[in-house]
Amino acid sequence: MPDQPQKNTSPSQSPETMQMQAAFASRPTIGRVNWAGMSALYMKEVRRFIKVQLQTIWAPAMTTLLYLIIFTVALGRGDFQILGVNLATFLAPGLIAMAMMTNSFANSSFSVLVGKLQGTIVDYLMPPLSELELLLALVGAAVTRALLVGGAIFAVMLVWPDVHLGIAHFWAVLVFGVLAAAMLGFMGLLTSIWAEKFDHAAAITNFVVLPLSLLSGTFYTIDRLNPAFATVMQANPFHYAISGFRYGFIGSADIVISSGIAILLGFNLLLGLACYLLLRSGWKLKP
Repeated sequence: MPDQPQKNTSPSQSPETMQMQAAFASRPTIGRVNWAGMSALYMKEVRRFIKVQLQTIWAPAMTTLLYLIIFTVALGRGDFQILGVNLATFLAPGLIAMAMMTNSFANSSFSVLVGKLQGTIVDYLMPPLSELELLLALVGAAVTRALLVGGAIFAVMLVWPDVHLGIAHFWAVLVFGVLAAAMLGFMGLLTSIWAEKFDHAAAITNFVVLPLSLLSGTFYTIDRLNPAFATVMQANPFHYAISGFRYGFIGSADIVISSGIAILLGFNLLLGLACYLLLRSGWKLKP
């Protein structure tokens, strides 16, 4: 009986197939942290507000400078001293911090809300990003916008003759600036998760963020208030952010600096945990 040709049980692969397999084998896998995905989302959020920087960065700088001009003209100039500095120098750091916080809130309260309204929220939920990575990218972009706004306002205020901004404690400027911006970034993300339309986000801005900002000690010190109102003001976390940020510039404050850092850290942890749990649950995000 003639020999039959033996079947090849392991057929040879074509060069194209082998190249494809080698490419897939060399492709990097996602580790414990998806750094590439998180940085891509962060850069996407940063580019979004950089494209309209006249509105998102320079317009707040001009608005804050107008605040400074109006209040220094209305409240008086000359030898009027608060915490050892003139009125304009006292007001300037608080106005910078207030603008940083409101713009951080505006940035983080926009993206997710727009995604929900336009039906593109899947672009945030489908990529291989954990809830923590998503949270860090969105809040990190909000903090970046706040720091850019703060730098722009600092530069603009240098043209006002009565402002003499030196930096007494750079670490305090950095710590309180980042903690304040992160706190409002978390608040903005919570708002965007809860809100179902722009009116809801505007309501939080007008009835929560702005009152807390204006009643935070930006324009006065706590020792000028009656005891009852001073007690209420001490429950406002914005007060510790602004007073600590001002301390970094003028070296004086009406709070205990270590207590201010601890309070802001506590608020950031609570707000960050709330954001994480809501993102993980998918509340108002997933059908």
